[in-house]
Amino acid sequence: MRTVILDKTEVYKGHLLLVNQEHPLREHNTYHPIRLVPVNLEQKDILLEATTATLLSQLLQSIGGNNEIIPISGYRTRQEQEKIFNDSLLENGSTFTKQYVALPDQSEHQTGLAIDLGKYSEEIDFLRPEFIYTGICGEFRKKAAKYGFVERYGKGKETITGISHEPWHFRYVGYPHAQIMQDNRLCLEEYIAYIKAYPYEGKHLHIKENTKDIEVFYVSADLDKMPIELPENDSYQVSGNNVDGFIITLWRW
Repeated sequence: MRTVILDKTEVYKGHLLLVNQEHPLREHNTYHPIRLVPVNLEQKDILLEATTATLLSQLLQSIGGNNEIIPISGYRTRQEQEKIFNDSLLENGSTFTKQYVALPDQSEHQTGLAIDLGKYSEEIDFLRPEFIYTGICGEFRKKAAKYGFVERYGKGKETITGISHEPWHFRYVGYPHAQIMQDNRLCLEEYIAYIKAYPYEGKHLHIKENTKDIEVFYVSADLDKMPIELPENDSYQVSGNNVDGFIITLWRW
């Protein structure tokens, strides 16, 4: 076994950050600058966190969707999010804006883990691009979870997420988390709560995939430095949840 030390400040870092009205991005997030890269060679002004960009590119390539699905909006600075919010207030009013545009520091776009996508068209609505459930968009949805993406703001989850249904907004959370969320019809708020039923010192969640046993569990950030024991030779990932702890993913071969 090996000892891994979880630092409490790392709660605000990782692919499973929950960002919403109740859990905004905090000052701590500035301790962990993310690596941003262009979403593709043609749209170098649209940036995403590096892993997110790579998996999105692989997903689009796997369905032959590069010319039919268009990235609309990726990473935004706080200032850009504030401008989009204020512009929407002026153009669309308060009711519409609160439904579809998050306040600064409450937007997933500031993490670099979220992407708005649109079906190719001569004219595309920046705030509400068309992304239907059939055709090439449907093919994207069928494969999204395997590449770590979920439709973040699903229909019927509005009272939980605080955002209206957005078929175009996808969030990278990584595999197997996206698959678990999809299989159980969980939004990210629900998944963060769901995984707490599998604590470090209790029963862990196991997902079998071919020869792999993927193990997922939760560690509460009770101490400034939290030591946990992990198998010596297994690969693992740690993500904070931006709330109160960490989600650990182990791959056993």
